[in-house]
Amino acid sequence: QVQLVESGGGLVQAGGSLRLSCAATGSIFSINAMAWYRQGPGKQRDLVAAITSGGYTNYADSVKGRFTISRDDSKNKVYLQMNSLKPEDTGVYYCNGGVYTSRYYSPYDYWGQGTQVTVSS
Repeated sequence: QVQLVESGGGLVQAGGSLRLSCAATGSIFSINAMAWYRQGPGKQRDLVAAITSGGYTNYADSVKGRFTISRDDSKNKVYLQMNSLKPEDTGVYYCNGGVYTSRYYSPYDYWGQGTQVTVSS
């Protein structure tokens, strides 16, 4: 069974940094395009950053210049380096993406369980 497992969340002061990790586990052939989403208190889940299988990246305007998404295909992992954190970055961060379980089939879309990031002022 395939799972996306996030880690690295926590409590940090404004201006600090955190690095989130997302590991695809289970019977995996490879990972496809991946993304990080954020859901703040009382808000909808929004895209924070995305990365294609070729390494092209896209960011929400609110995090450009502060966050960096990257991937390690040899480990089936995706990362989100978050610098200069602000209180408005607080929320549950979810990993999302396509996972190939075989070279013969299209990728399935999966979500992680989320990891809490809290930025204090």
